[in-house]
Amino acid sequence: MASFFFAGDRLQANIWFWVGFNAFILLLLALDLGVFHRKAHEIKFKEATWWSIFWVTLSLLFNLGIYLYAGAEPALQFLTGYLIEKALSADNIFVMVVIFGYFGVPAMYQHRVLFWGILGALVMRGAFILLGTVLINKFHWIIFVFGGLLVYTGAKLAFREEEPVDFEDNAILKMARRFIRVTPQYHGKHFFAVENGRLVATPLFVVLLMIEITDLIFAVDSIPAIFAVTTDPFIVYTSNILAILGLRSLYFLLANVVDKFRYLKYGLAFILVFVGAKMLISDVYKVPVVISLSVIAATLLVTIVLSLVVERREERAGALRENEHKAV
Repeated sequence: MASFFFAGDRLQANIWFWVGFNAFILLLLALDLGVFHRKAHEIKFKEATWWSIFWVTLSLLFNLGIYLYAGAEPALQFLTGYLIEKALSADNIFVMVVIFGYFGVPAMYQHRVLFWGILGALVMRGAFILLGTVLINKFHWIIFVFGGLLVYTGAKLAFREEEPVDFEDNAILKMARRFIRVTPQYHGKHFFAVENGRLVATPLFVVLLMIEITDLIFAVDSIPAIFAVTTDPFIVYTSNILAILGLRSLYFLLANVVDKFRYLKYGLAFILVFVGAKMLISDVYKVPVVISLSVIAATLLVTIVLSLVVERREERAGALRENEHKAV
């Protein structure tokens, strides 16, 4: 029962799970852009909060459906994969904040960019997951390549020094400007416009391109990380997609406070190393999913709480010094 989603030649028998899931996601996206966000507007904290609650609740209900239909093990795999993707999405948010800030994207158009960016991400990640599944099924040793990649990425993230980003030297931006006519002017919510009889890309399209490429780079880390939990492509795909769908509201929720989570990058680094090591020792010892879920959840909780506690103490110390200075 636990392998009902996909098991080699059973794919055809379960194709309707894939069709139904994707049709439902496309319906949600159509309602999102065509009804709820038909008119461009700035997403405020309260709206972002409600949308975040909606996407998380939807994901948990889907997880409950897996539990009721297939049992505890697939449900735990989905939840762990979902949590991994949610955690690694934090780095995406850091980059989005920088990109939107650098290009001066008006707040009312940021949701539109993220909508189309995530739509492209769904296609790219679907292709990545399909490719990863084929490689793992045909070449078992590829699991060790994925594991090594995650350990390396985690170690690199832990020791990476924060440096200001200079997009003028960015290869993606240089290539876009070389092959596409780009106007420096925004034309409302449009990605393309006509100037002097010529079709030109607006800065909004360049921002979309940057976000798409960035997500592609992050997918190289996040998708192998979920394969460390399960090689069932349906669970890998659905947990990844549902986590990504909630990324937009999570961005608007955390964009102004994400820099306060100073220790989160170390938590993410540890998670990457942990799941990478899990893949590397998979032939010797298979770490139970419940342990993986507990380690990942505990790591996120500790790093987030520690970050907030230290931030609060520094704010109090700063206020105290300021009061002492005024008293003098």
